Amino acid sequence: MYLKSTIALAVMLALHAPSALAHAKKIDPESDPSVQHPMESIEVRGVRQRLEKAGLLSDNIQKTEVISSEFIDNRNAVNLTEAIDNTPGVRVSNECSMCGVKRIMLNGLRGEQTTLLVDGLPVHAMIAGYYAVDAIPTTGIDRIEVARGAGASLIAPEAIGGTINIITKTAVENGASVDVSVGEDGNRKIGILGTGVSEDGKTRATLIAQYDNRDQVDEDNNRVNEAPAQENRTFTVRLSQDLTDRDNLVFRYSNVDAEIFGGPVLGEQFADGIASSIGTVLSGFDDISSDILFADNDVRNDFIGKAWETTEWIHTQRDEVSLSWLHELNDDWNMTLASSYSDHTQDSFYEGFRYYAEDTMWYLDARFNYFFNDSHLLTFGSDHRSENMRSRSSGESNPAYVSDSFDYDVQGFYLQDTWQATDDLEIAMALRYDTVRADFIDPNKPGKEIDKSILAPRVDIRYSHNDEWTSRLSAGRGYRAPLSFFETDHGILDAELGFQIDIQELERSTSATYALSYAGDALTMTTSVAWTEVEHLATLTETAEGVPLLSQLDNKAAVTTADIALGYDVTDDLTVGLTAEGFFYDDTFKSSYALAPVEQRLTLNADWLVSGWDIFANLVWIGSRDLSDYGYEGYNQIDANGQVIESSRKSTNAPSYWTLDLKVTRSITDNIDFYAGVNNLLDYTQVNEGESPLFFDANGSYDVAYIWGPLRGREIYAGFKASF
Repeated sequence: MYLKSTIALAVMLALHAPSALAHAKKIDPESDPSVQHPMESIEVRGVRQRLEKAGLLSDNIQKTEVISSEFIDNRNAVNLTEAIDNTPGVRVSNECSMCGVKRIMLNGLRGEQTTLLVDGLPVHAMIAGYYAVDAIPTTGIDRIEVARGAGASLIAPEAIGGTINIITKTAVENGASVDVSVGEDGNRKIGILGTGVSEDGKTRATLIAQYDNRDQVDEDNNRVNEAPAQENRTFTVRLSQDLTDRDNLVFRYSNVDAEIFGGPVLGEQFADGIASSIGTVLSGFDDISSDILFADNDVRNDFIGKAWETTEWIHTQRDEVSLSWLHELNDDWNMTLASSYSDHTQDSFYEGFRYYAEDTMWYLDARFNYFFNDSHLLTFGSDHRSENMRSRSSGESNPAYVSDSFDYDVQGFYLQDTWQATDDLEIAMALRYDTVRADFIDPNKPGKEIDKSILAPRVDIRYSHNDEWTSRLSAGRGYRAPLSFFETDHGILDAELGFQIDIQELERSTSATYALSYAGDALTMTTSVAWTEVEHLATLTETAEGVPLLSQLDNKAAVTTADIALGYDVTDDLTVGLTAEGFFYDDTFKSSYALAPVEQRLTLNADWLVSGWDIFANLVWIGSRDLSDYGYEGYNQIDANGQVIESSRKSTNAPSYWTLDLKVTRSITDNIDFYAGVNNLLDYTQVNEGESPLFFDANGSYDVAYIWGPLRGREIYAGFKASF
């Protein structure tokens, strides 16, 4: 939905991003050496950049992986999920072959336990983290900062898994660039970036626009896709104005329009006619189900039902606005007053169930930084988050129907002391106090579900053993209110009878991380181990009547992760990287997953400049898994009576596999680069291995999420990037 005219921009006083660390040509040992690439130094201009460089806008000092714009370009990543997938501690989980819902998982935790920030501000509401992440463009991104662990940001205590902070390019000169690519399976992208700086350097503008598209993929040719069609359009403007030598104002507006269509392959003939377009399929809904969906009742055979019976269509529109005022009171004090606003709407159709939701969120913050002395920087303030979600659906005619509409309000106070104890030892101690209220507002659901107060402490310690070795230790607590039925097992699909809620507690987590980094002349290394325990973990089941039930587990759940990342400059023109990771889940955590997560992963990459060509390769290995540990059970075929055929039971042994991405870039002129590449060069998909994501459950009901491997095969692309 386009931005409501009632938004009063004058009341928006927004918080700028956490401090932008200065990067030299050598890889910062605080970042992942297999991901981080050398970043050009940004010329410091204006009060905000000056305070950042002086360290007077500090947020935290914990271990942070930095994904640079160069690395994003090397991967030819079109959106956020492609940019961060398979980077250390990060897993993007595709949890539906029809709608393509994505979850960004940090440290082995679930996707809803990750908080997305843009320039340090929350602009993504609860339901925005499922379909909209594929619509976040990479055009105009300066870098992505990944901080893992509970309470990884002062303003995001609900980030049980951690935070992903997307930093927009800051205009430092007048210029523009255009990035255009085309490829197989309808891959198309047009990215436009423009930057401008006034003659006095006080006004800086960044304009970003991106369009990208991708067609359906049907690897097994049964007329039902394994990966949906996606079309995204985004527009962003960012303006920075130095009002005085001590005042800076930043305004940002972004509009997103995204459409996903999955299910019947468009252009094919079905029981209700040719699926010539999305509109034709949706208008063909008659609420009369077919007796047989697949030939011989086998999901591996042709789909012969009505097109709408496998259709999942999601249209997302979102507006984001933020405005920040940074004021330097004197050499020791500065303050940032903050607000952000988002309006996220979803219009969707799930195999006959129509669902519409609008989620609006306001965030307000007042922060003060006080340079107490040469050793202590005090940060304190208060923030407020208010979120209102209202939904409508085709099930409302049922008198017993309970909607999933909710109100969510958090008022918080925080204090942090960043203490430079010695030249080698730095300690940041932070504490938040929050009052949290969550209320499902349907008249059939009286009372507030959650009305709690909670303390969330965190400590980060950094110790430099010498010029090469650095240790980091972080520990903290976090919380999250489980409110969305999208969170687990795709519960929205079975909601004709409404929603049932049995939530009384916040999810509460405790986490600890230790990291050891080495930075030599050619070799960089970071190894880390992290442990997280969560109580009152949300889970989705159903009542005896088949109504989706959002409840919480009685037992605590824990996950431990360990990884090592190495980077080595073989020559000035060749850099190689290796990351090895292990994820260890207890039985309670395993039972909470809708899809099996990664347990073992190995990533190797190389960037080679040779004879005017830049060659980049990224090789990923995923270890085998026992799917029965995560509750997988499915069958390919049912009989005429709707009973499963035991001999068609699907395998619960997910084999290990490799994927390989390649890209080559050639500078045609000083301003024009040509590139070509291939994603998934080995063409490995689980469908090619004989395992469709479609299945029948033990009751003979059809479902779409028997997923353990890649669903898109080899895709070749080519394009050019021109700068002016």
